[in-house]
This record gives sequence, C-alpha cells and structure tokens, in this order.
Amino acid sequence: MVGSKSPKDLMGDKLFYVIRIAVLLAVIFLFVPGLNPAKVSGLINRNLSLFTSGISYSTLTEDFGRAIKKEWVQESTLQLLYISSMSICIGAAAMGAGGCMTLGSLKFKRLSALTAAIGGGLEMIGLAGIFISYNQISMTTNVKKVEPQFQSGFWIILVVAAVVLAASLLELFLLPKASKEDKYKVEAKYQLFLMFMPFIALIAVFSYLPLLGWRYAFFDYKVGDTLSMNNFVGFKWFRELLKNPATVRDIGRVLKNTLVMSGLGIATSWLPMAFAIFLSEIKNIKYRRFVQVFTTIPNFISWVLVYAIAFCIFSTDGFVSSLFVNMGIWDQGANLLMSGEHTWLKMLGWGLWKGVGWSAIIYIAAISGIDQQLYEAAKVDGAGRFQRMWHITVPGLIPTFCVLLLMAVANILSNGMDQYLVFENATNTNAIMVLDLYVYRLGIGQGSIPLTTVIGMVKSIVSVTLLFAANGISKLIRGESIV
Repeated sequence: MVGSKSPKDLMGDKLFYVIRIAVLLAVIFLFVPGLNPAKVSGLINRNLSLFTSGISYSTLTEDFGRAIKKEWVQESTLQLLYISSMSICIGAAAMGAGGCMTLGSLKFKRLSALTAAIGGGLEMIGLAGIFISYNQISMTTNVKKVEPQFQSGFWIILVVAAVVLAASLLELFLLPKASKEDKYKVEAKYQLFLMFMPFIALIAVFSYLPLLGWRYAFFDYKVGDTLSMNNFVGFKWFRELLKNPATVRDIGRVLKNTLVMSGLGIATSWLPMAFAIFLSEIKNIKYRRFVQVFTTIPNFISWVLVYAIAFCIFSTDGFVSSLFVNMGIWDQGANLLMSGEHTWLKMLGWGLWKGVGWSAIIYIAAISGIDQQLYEAAKVDGAGRFQRMWHITVPGLIPTFCVLLLMAVANILSNGMDQYLVFENATNTNAIMVLDLYVYRLGIGQGSIPLTTVIGMVKSIVSVTLLFAANGISKLIRGESIV
C-alpha cells in the first residue's frame, strides 16, 4: 500500500515515544529529593535534590567539615560525588535536548538519538561515580557519625538512563541515513510547542511540585522531624482550625483585613486603565515618555526602600513633621507611621503609588492595538477628544480590564506579604495583619507548619473556586471566558 510504513519504521516511531517518556522522567527525577542517589551519607541534607547536588558543591558538603577534619571521609570522595552528580545533570540536559529534537526532520531525529545516547551514557557514568563514592564512604572509620546510605533512587535513575541509552542506540540503527538534501527543520506547530516547553517546566517545578508540601497538613510535624505513621494525625489540624476559639478569632480578624484591602484594590483597579488612557492622549512624546518612566520606576523599588522613603517623610524627624513644626502648626514632631488610624487607606495609597505606572503598561499596549481608523472616523463625525476616549478607547480596553479583574478576584486572598511586613508596628498590627503575613508569623515565627499548611490549602482551594465562579459570571454576562 502506498504511503504505508514498514515494520522497521513503525518500531522506530514507537521507540521515539519510549525515549520521550524516559527523558521526561529523567528530568523530573532531578528535582525530586526522595530519588537523589547522591545522598550517600546521613550528613547530606535529606531535602537535597540531585539538581542541587550537581550545581552546588558547598550545599552538598556543608555538614562534612568535621568528618573531613577527622579523616572519616576523604575530600576527594566528596569531589567525585559532586562531579558524578554534575555528570547526571548534564546527561539529563542532553537527554532533554535529544527528546525535543525527536520532533524534527530525519536529520534532527538522528541527531536526537545520538544526543540522547550521549546523555544516557553520561548519566550511567555519573551513577558509577556515585556508587564508587558510596563504597568509599562506607569504609569510614566512624560509621555511626557518617551514616553511609544507599538510595533506592539509584536503581530507578539507572533503569531510566539504560532505557534511553538502549532505545537511542537502537534508533540510530533503525533510522535511514539522511541525504545531503535533507535539512534540520521542525514543523511550525512543534516549534511553538518547544518554545512553550520551558514555561511548562517552570510552572511544574515552581507551582505544582511545591504542592507536595500539602502532606505536612496531615502530620504532627515540627521542623527537623521526619514524616512517618508515628506522627500521622489525619484531619486533626483541619479540626483545630475551626475548634480553637483563639485561632478562629485571629483568622476572622485577618480575613477581614485581607478582604477589605483586596476589595479596595479591586475597587480602584480602574485607575491604571484611566492613567493609561490619559497618558496616551499626551501629544508631546518626550513628556509622555518621561511621565511613563517616572511612574513605572517605583515598581522596581523594594518595599524595604519604600518604607525607608516613608520614614524619611513621615517619621518624627521627617520632612512633613519638621515642616509642620517650623510652620507652628504642631508644637512637637509626630511619627505618622506609628499611627494605627486609616491603616487600610495608607496601604492602598502606597500600593497605588508603587503599582499604577507598572499596571498601566498592559493597557498602553492594548491601546496601541485599537484600530486608528476608528478615531479618524469619529473625528470626521465631530467627536471631541473625551468622546473618542469614552466611546472608542474605553470599550477597546474593557476585555483587558475584565481579564485582569477576574484574576484579581481569584487572588482576593493573596495580598502579598512584603508591604505589610515592613509597615507593621505595635499600633497598626491588628489592622495590617493580612493572611499571607499571618501565615508567615504563624509558620516561621511560631513553627506551626501543619496549621499554616492547612491555611494555605484552604486559601488555594478558595482562590481556584473564586476564579471559576468569576469566569462563569463573565461568560454569563459578557459571553466570553478566560478559562
């Protein structure tokens, strides 16, 4: 049959699927601490991933100072362990590159098989080095202090590397040789997919992988403990969240502050859009650029420096206090930052000063996408500047505003922590304590990891629920959705 593939070609296609799956697992295993084969001693942090072991020698060996000094462990052993871990990381990167190239032309496929085979070989060499390091450490003169360990993850990573190496070599044998006319090329749809891959990886590592920490909510955990069935408590901390009157009272106060401040932010979310509209109406290009840069710079200033600026202006010896004293309005200076009055509005004001210019950028970009012929037609029809703004610019920005509004509603429980942490003091702590700051104080300050994990879980679930609810309302009212 014309166009049908031979058994050899079909087998080659199936092998590519095997390579892709194995490569994906190899890359994921780099970031899973429980599968790190480099943890050959109890002196190595049990939360250390293979990736960190291969890029940071100081982190890998930070607790071996006494063991090296007493000659329980040779420094050359640790150097070999580090180089071996680095070899596995480089091998996984090569395998990842090879997996991506399997989506290309015949030349790319042959190169992908060669690259993946090299990556598999590097991983196996690295694993051999780790095995040698383990043997050397196990011969220590003080087993009790060094605690030699052999991780089961060693065999898992070895199997994956062997699969990639064998499949890649077999693929090189099955693939026909490329002609001179063949080029290195990838279809457009695969190019877009490969461009998106790094962002998928970042989201997976920094957004989904940390969800493994939710398991702390089901254990009676303290910093430094291990998770086991001995400290498994089920839903105890979920019940504690609602049973303890003091906790319920604190969370009620914190939620009120959080919702009010988020509500004020949502109520003023139109200000960046209005600022962008008026900014785009400035005809003097140099002045407009100056205003845009001047209002965007505060976004890049840390909240610590913002507080330093506020201290210089509103403290007892600050500019405002000194000015009022010199004018005879006040008899003595007053520290306005230590006042607990109007805390919500103060935080809103500082947030707007810092973020309006930055938030307006997306609206300025949206304005540049509005068809200029609409403005010209409206001008011919006699519409004034404000009429054009109201009837053309504003409707053109409404879709962007709605998307950002939906995201703000979904993040109504996430105010951030930095701003409130630096501005907090004894007089305003009851009004400034938001949920993120409360979780920080409870978890880091008091060491109540399980309870803060429960609060974080509830917060995430509520945020996702609000997102889908707001999306449903948007679809019902506007006929459009973002999810």
